[in-house]
Parts: sequence; structure tokens; C-alpha cells
Amino acid sequence: MKTITTQDGTRIFYKDWGAGQPVVFSHGWPLHADAWDTQMLFLARQGFRVIAHDRRGHGRSDQPAQGNDMDTYADDLAALIEALDLRDAVLVGHSTGGGEVAHYIGRHGTKRVAKAVLIGAVPPLMLKTDANPGGLPLDVFDGIRKGVAENRSQFYQDLAVPFFGFNRPGARVSQGTIDAFWAQGMAGGIVGQYACIREFSEVDYTEDLKKIDVPTLILHGDDDQIVPIDASARRAAELVKGATLKVYPGASHGMCVVNADQVNADLLAFLKG
Repeated sequence: MKTITTQDGTRIFYKDWGAGQPVVFSHGWPLHADAWDTQMLFLARQGFRVIAHDRRGHGRSDQPAQGNDMDTYADDLAALIEALDLRDAVLVGHSTGGGEVAHYIGRHGTKRVAKAVLIGAVPPLMLKTDANPGGLPLDVFDGIRKGVAENRSQFYQDLAVPFFGFNRPGARVSQGTIDAFWAQGMAGGIVGQYACIREFSEVDYTEDLKKIDVPTLILHGDDDQIVPIDASARRAAELVKGATLKVYPGASHGMCVVNADQVNADLLAFLKG
């Protein structure tokens, strides 16, 4: 297993395949780097170097009680990029990972970054506030906290269904996909996963998005039941200068799995464009 060790002694697991321009993936909650396997295999075969890490508290990385916040997640990503001396990198973030990509750029700039991709991403803000009336009420996220604290195993089984849109009429339900979601969630630690709920729901990434000064592609399903498109991708596309928004009609939050062929093709076209 490949790991780096951050300044506070936390070991971060990562995968690093292939050669060529680096593409760095940041996963969603409560998953880990394996969530990107389909994209990584595809792009590695297209001549790119693909790298994905497990966020602290998730997957095969350490499970510290400290540092389970977006500032530290972004600094961990920076530590990985610097340890591997990556340059001209393309950063790709799904869901919470989209917040991580945006906050990395907000804190560390784009001197090592060529492009960015946000997929089903949480920025700018998921929480409903007076300034963000299209967001979700706090009790939605309190319910997630309750589910994780009381029985996260069952909660992850249940969450996988709307995550991939398997509750929609005519959906082709994949038990293997549900099982993989559950296994990735249960590989992480409850302390870090519980703390991360605040980071994807209550942290405002507006100022981070305004600092993105590289070509940016935003992909989002208009039937995303986890991160509704109007308060996320549509607003993000207005905040990131020159961003390209591509909406997937009827697609779920789990579009990297359910719509993998289309996502892969769009990623490749953007990388080569």
C-alpha cells in the first residue's frame, strides 16, 4: 500500500497508476478512492497518470480524531500533490470531493493545476440559509448524523438506493453497486465520517469557487436526490469564471457509476480539449 504521512502524522493511502498528465481524483462521502475505479481504469488506458487517495477518516487512510475538516482535507490533498511533485494536474472531485478540490484551490492556488472538474459536487453551499434559499434545511443533515451515529451499516445500505437513483421507476437496480457502496462506507471510521457531514453540508465554498482560474467542467444530474442541482452546479457555474456546465437529464448522484461511459467520454474530451 502506498501512503504519504501528513504534518500531523496521519497516513493517507493513495493509488497511482500509469504515466502522462496527472489526473487527481477526490471522492465523495462516505466512500473512498475505489469509487473512481471505472474512471481511473479508462483514463489510464488512454495514456493518463491517474491518482486517487482515501480522505483521512475514510477507507484505508488513518482514522484520527483530529483534522476531520475541509481545511485539513485540502491540506492533505496539497501534501499528496507536493509529495508526488505533480504539475499540470487535472483535479476531479465528486460530491464532497468537489468541495475538497475547490477548497484546495482556494487555499493553495493553481500553480500545479491545469484544469478542474466538479461532478455532482456540493459547492457552493448545501445548507439552506437566508442567502441560500435553495439549499436543504439543517434537519436533513441532522438526520444523516443520526443515521450514522445509530446504525451506519443500515444507513449506508439505505442511502445507496437514492444515491444511485435505484428508487426511480424503471431503474436497473444493481445489488453489486449497493454492496460496493456499503463496503466502502464501512471501511472508514465513524468519527471522521460523522465529522465530515458538517464539511459537505454547512461549509460555504463560494469564495473558493471565485478563485478558480483554470478551465473548469461541471457535470451534474438533474435528478440528483443527494445534491440537488439548482443550489449546487447551476450556482457554481455562475461563480467559476468561464466554467462549462453539462447537465445529465435524469441522472442520479451516482452518475460516475450509472452513467460511467458518458462521464468517461466527457472527461476524456475535456482533458484533450
